[in-house]
Amino acid sequence: MKNNYCNHPKAILLLLLMWWVVPGQAQNNKKSTKDQQLIRKMYDLSLTQPKAYEWLDFLCNKIGGRLAGSPQAAAAVEFTRQVMDTLGVDRVFLQDVMVPHWVRGDKEIGKIVNSQKIGSQEVRVCALGNSVGTGGQGIAAEVVEVKNFDELRKLGKGLVQGKIVFFNRPFDNTKIATFRAYGGAVNQRGSGASEAAKLGAIGMVVRSMTGRIDDYPHTGSLRYQLNVPKIPAVAISTKGAELLSSLLKDDRKLKFYFRTTCKMLKEKKSYNVVGELKGTQYPDEIIVVGGHLDSWDTGDGAHDDGAGVVQSMDVLRLIKAAGIKPKRTIRAVMFMNEENGLRGGRKYAELAAQNKEKHIAALESDAGGFSPRAIGINNDFKKFAKVQKWAKLFAPYGVQLRQGGGGADIGPLRTQGVTIMGLSPDGQRYFDYHHTETDTFDKVNPRELQLGAAAMATMVYLLAEYGL
Repeated sequence: MKNNYCNHPKAILLLLLMWWVVPGQAQNNKKSTKDQQLIRKMYDLSLTQPKAYEWLDFLCNKIGGRLAGSPQAAAAVEFTRQVMDTLGVDRVFLQDVMVPHWVRGDKEIGKIVNSQKIGSQEVRVCALGNSVGTGGQGIAAEVVEVKNFDELRKLGKGLVQGKIVFFNRPFDNTKIATFRAYGGAVNQRGSGASEAAKLGAIGMVVRSMTGRIDDYPHTGSLRYQLNVPKIPAVAISTKGAELLSSLLKDDRKLKFYFRTTCKMLKEKKSYNVVGELKGTQYPDEIIVVGGHLDSWDTGDGAHDDGAGVVQSMDVLRLIKAAGIKPKRTIRAVMFMNEENGLRGGRKYAELAAQNKEKHIAALESDAGGFSPRAIGINNDFKKFAKVQKWAKLFAPYGVQLRQGGGGADIGPLRTQGVTIMGLSPDGQRYFDYHHTETDTFDKVNPRELQLGAAAMATMVYLLAEYGL
């Protein structure tokens, strides 16, 4: 019997589908293989020819803490500009930013005064960023301890006026994600001084923002509210906070003394530093990768955020060294003044809108230089599903893609329809060092830092290649 199967309409349709699908699938497999090879190449380059760690060494050990408006911040601007000039990128430019110029002053002193149990004893404190100082004589007063603003308001003006308010809400250490613990405690640092001042307090002491009990006070920024008196504010080490709290249980008349000479000076001009690789096919579509160049002055700003700065510069190096010619424009941005003003991030977004630039995505590293665990992707604009398709390319390197968000500096771009992302390293040790004198270069592991740079380069490459 003659076989007429090939003349059957269904058979013809099947053959046509096979002719159309198989080459398309082959093309996708070819793209996937190319992506895997390029990603592997960037990881190999990052781990065998490291540069980020070398740059971080200079930033921390030759320049040091980089408080906005300081000579060290100005030196960091010039250093990162020169580094990116050596990478063979298409252009490096500066964006003018006016920044607050707060200075810490001379030695800070904290003291428990005339305790019934221990007499007088010094405890470690440090001024909060943007705080007014006490002046040379310092201030001393009875202490009222509270855990939150509701407790403070219940005390009322009669029990608070003329006293020092001690905010002593610890981290919730049952939170596996330490940034959630930080988020649950940090409002007492940011707004506590003004809330206390509304009830007539003359000073504020806040427990340091860490889950660890040690003797290193953690600085950080506060925000004074309009039309509320500005009172001096300090952070006390968690060890000091535990001692002060235990003494107050039996001695409600206990006094505390602290002295700070910090003050706000006239604003200064500083800069965001930007390095750019121009896109070959879609140059008007821009991808930002960045970190903040400023840091607190108490340490070297190694994890916060020297790591993010050098990783972002290394993204440009790795893409160039791997021979990739990005289809879309890539910018590495060193933002200025994240810590006590966010002026750099706001200025970048303002200029992007003013120049009618089309940013499609922004990725920030501002969670330390530890081993990368994930990249968080904001899903405001329903782009997560597109990015999630790349998960298999990150899997061999232990990096997950999950819904999340980015850092403070890229946040202002959200209103322009930009998908924001953040590198999420292992955060268990981050708040041991965050905003302290121990945030130094020796706390950063070179391999972990370079793995983070490679993970960022991978995401930036895929965004530049395929867009959103």
